[in-house]
Amino acid sequence: QVQLVESGGGLVQAGGSLRLSCTASGRTFSSYAMGWFRQAPGKEREFVAAITWSSTNGYYPDSVKGRFTISRDNAKNTVYLQMNSLKPGDTAVYYCAARRSDRWSDLVHDYDYWGQGTQVTVSS
Repeated sequence: QVQLVESGGGLVQAGGSLRLSCTASGRTFSSYAMGWFRQAPGKEREFVAAITWSSTNGYYPDSVKGRFTISRDNAKNTVYLQMNSLKPGDTAVYYCAARRSDRWSDLVHDYDYWGQGTQVTVSS
């Protein structure tokens, strides 16, 4: 079992930055692919970023590419999401997720463990 706890959300003005953190406990973190998703009110949960356990490469949808960066520190069991140039459309609850695989995915159902979420609000 893996427990995930997100932190770092908050209120920021458009154009600002936030860094989210997700700390894992439980089983071996370094063998899991990690992802970030977000869900705005009334919308489906959507993919934001992913990273495999063995690579520093991140994977992103076009909506955040060039603005968001995912990274991980396996020694600290932590994955990060650096969000720059934030827009009001980025407002959502952001979730960290872990997948029992070394392959990344942009699909919600491919992930096995989820955090409780952290609110990000971007004001115009």
